[in-house]
Amino acid sequence: MSNNPASSPAPVSSIPGSFSSDLQAEGVPTDSTRTPVSRRYIVFLLLGMFGAYVALVAPIGLTLSLRIQELAPSNVEVIGYVLGIGAIVTTIIGPLVGLWSDRTRSRFGRRRPFAFGTALLGFLGLVVIAQANDVPVLLIGWVITSVGWSGSMNALLQSQADRLPESQYGRVAGMSGFVQMVAPVAGIALASSFIGDNALVFLVPGGVGLVAMMAWVLFVKERDSRDVLFQDKVGAGKLFRSFVFNPRQYPDFAWNWLARLLFMTGVTFSSTFSSLFYASRLTASGQIADIGGIIIIFSTISIAVTGVGALLGGFLSDKLKRRRTFVLASGIVYTAGSLTLAFGGSDFAVLLLGACLTGLALGVFSSVDQAIVLMVLPEKDKNAGRFLGINGYSGSIAQAIAPLLAAPLILVGVSGGEKNYGLLLLIAAALTIVAGIIVQLKLKSVR
Repeated sequence: MSNNPASSPAPVSSIPGSFSSDLQAEGVPTDSTRTPVSRRYIVFLLLGMFGAYVALVAPIGLTLSLRIQELAPSNVEVIGYVLGIGAIVTTIIGPLVGLWSDRTRSRFGRRRPFAFGTALLGFLGLVVIAQANDVPVLLIGWVITSVGWSGSMNALLQSQADRLPESQYGRVAGMSGFVQMVAPVAGIALASSFIGDNALVFLVPGGVGLVAMMAWVLFVKERDSRDVLFQDKVGAGKLFRSFVFNPRQYPDFAWNWLARLLFMTGVTFSSTFSSLFYASRLTASGQIADIGGIIIIFSTISIAVTGVGALLGGFLSDKLKRRRTFVLASGIVYTAGSLTLAFGGSDFAVLLLGACLTGLALGVFSSVDQAIVLMVLPEKDKNAGRFLGINGYSGSIAQAIAPLLAAPLILVGVSGGEKNYGLLLLIAAALTIVAGIIVQLKLKSVR
């Protein structure tokens, strides 16, 4: 293939939405002809994923709460609405961007233009948040940020769906799951170092994400997709259908989608107000700025167990060729961790134990579920972006619904300035165990 725009294009594929089967290596072969990807591909994939997560999750875990306390100190629950609205917009846009990516014809391929373009958009959103003088502007910035960095992550996942053979699902999912757990911890620790500077606390993690994504775009080549032909046109009907699928036609995809929705809703219930929760339990003032050091301690200790969960979950599920049992186990452990946090009082050691249990469970779930998604993904060779966008609904809807529900729920049964964070943790415990049971009982094509 040639990267020279003036050169003659490669032979045209006449299969709707797919590539020629003889173009493999660094291209997008069909599912039956895939060969293992190179070590370089995996390294830069993980680097790009790390950067995107650092940029996106640091605000969720810490810096957005700091800005909300500055802009609306008596109404900190507004962060739930900010996160929820951002997730709603991301949910709507995700499948459309995925469909657009599937049908992109460029000398740089289908995924790389979207990976870098959306990363740049996400960085600009962080600039808006850093400069915001009120909550509405902060909301606009967060919507831009979440759409941008979520788009970058989706581009990397779409690339995996394009290229990975099933023999590499588990190990790559394990390593990417490890990154997904470590990156937020690193992002929050990095952001904590700049508390007090509204610009750097957002732009340093964002800069890490932008540079990491640029490295993936520059050093991982993707075949020229200008030769692809699509026999069907994208009209209003096709755009609408890109948001939905037939659960009866793809039952395993549907059941896993539901389980992921429930699990991630539980995780979001327990994590949306995590900084405020720890501040209320471990400080007399209840101010997040007073627990920056404590958050770093929690993060440093938790990184070991989350890494073990992600790596072992992915590698062992690949080696044993069993995925469902690991998802069920992650639901059980997350439930145990949530209950430990809910009833742990202000005991530092007990709260740390609860945080480690939930981190371990989330690590296992993230890596194994990613492998399951790639196994049950419909129309993988030609519509991976679309169905990964639909799969992304499960996380986006969770991130939209849970914060919106959590905001009023933390006021249930309390008076004065107290918040009922324990109720959110109990809901998280129930949802995550149900998700594990669904995967164990309902998925038929996955062991």
